Amino acid sequence: MISAAPLLKAAAPEAPTAPVAIAKCASYDEDVAAKLGTMFDQLGGIEKLVRNKTVTIKINMTGPTSQRVQGQALGLTHYTHPKLVGATAYLLGRAGAKRIRFVESAWATGGPLEDVMLDSGWNVRSLLTAAPEVEFENTNALGKGKRYATFKVPGNPYMYPAYVLNHAYDETDVFVSLAKLKNHATCGVTLSMKNCFGMTPASIYGDDAGVDQPNENPTKGRQAVCHDGKRQPSKIAPPELNPKGSREAEYRIPHIVADLASARPIHLAILDGVESIAGGEGPWNRGVRRVKPGVMIAGMNPVTTDVVSAAVMGYNPRAPRGTAPFQRCENTLLLAEAHGVGATDLKRIEVRGVPIEQAMYRYDS
Repeated sequence: MISAAPLLKAAAPEAPTAPVAIAKCASYDEDVAAKLGTMFDQLGGIEKLVRNKTVTIKINMTGPTSQRVQGQALGLTHYTHPKLVGATAYLLGRAGAKRIRFVESAWATGGPLEDVMLDSGWNVRSLLTAAPEVEFENTNALGKGKRYATFKVPGNPYMYPAYVLNHAYDETDVFVSLAKLKNHATCGVTLSMKNCFGMTPASIYGDDAGVDQPNENPTKGRQAVCHDGKRQPSKIAPPELNPKGSREAEYRIPHIVADLASARPIHLAILDGVESIAGGEGPWNRGVRRVKPGVMIAGMNPVTTDVVSAAVMGYNPRAPRGTAPFQRCENTLLLAEAHGVGATDLKRIEVRGVPIEQAMYRYDS
């Protein structure tokens, strides 16, 4: 197995830091928008970030809408809750965003994202009033665009020299990752950076992706290409740097996630931890259980935000492989730090709002 330890040691001291805000929110029936607005104020406000800008919001809708945890609504378990999605859009619109685009690579389909939202029980019409112009894009394929966009990984990429993504990730001024505070079977935790693994279009990186050209009607996930390395992506995208490297998903996916966080920077990270699941990322994971941490977390650096989020979950953000929550996988937070995305040292991160100790909800308890 290839070790990233020397690179981590060299890059970590220079990684940037940024404040992170935490709020307690026991239920989605509370005024989620007001609490999130206070968090934005604690971060210094979002007006300068979004005014007169196009803002793209990557939500978390992993897995088919038909699969549920204990029959519960998707937003109460493994999807970003629609009330927090709506609150985020409302606040961005109020802060002056001229256009808001919701994006997600909806499970095993290249069809309209709005249809998947409706199948999930979301009120799509209410989202349309958040800004002067609101759009939806399923980024599993080319969608409504005319071209894909290539994002090169700066410095020393881990897995691929560049990633080819839907146009929506390029045609934007501000990129927001609106994720769920939960575990992940392959990466230990699903936070703002792991949420963006879903940017990779199945048309190019999926099991049934085209060999020479993208398959614009994908029906399968990314197991063969990204997880197992059994085949390369469509030729529109560059092949992996080391085709003889690790075929282990627990090595590959964390490195891909860190690459993506460097290639397509996240300007605002928001974690939905009001209600969630522990033990995995979805109902297909054996032994997942419902949890109610009652928190929301936000920051303008994805690494520092994810570091604080991991600490709120009761984990050591700098834990090495073999230690919870990274028992079987590489630590994506450390890999992203080595890329220079952000710092993992909690002592360098200012936490505003509720202290970590008061917000902590141990996922492994």
